[in-house]
Amino acid sequence: METITIQVDPEIAKAYRETEPEKQQKIAMFLNVMLKKAINQKPLLDIMEEASQQAIANGMTPEILESILNDEN
Repeated sequence: METITIQVDPEIAKAYRETEPEKQQKIAMFLNVMLKKAINQKPLLDIMEEASQQAIANGMTPEILESILNDEN
């Protein structure tokens, strides 16, 4: 894998930097899937469905996603 830099809102950057490495890895996997699908220029619903399936296959659960989205740190 390679590292790239993308711009995000300051609160997102802060929350990402402060989260534990395991959660950072899951976020990175999710973003990798989303970016890969976006580059393929498939319809958004197809991209979202495939990303969801890959996230589930990689251990993402609705509870983990909710925890990530609700994390106020």
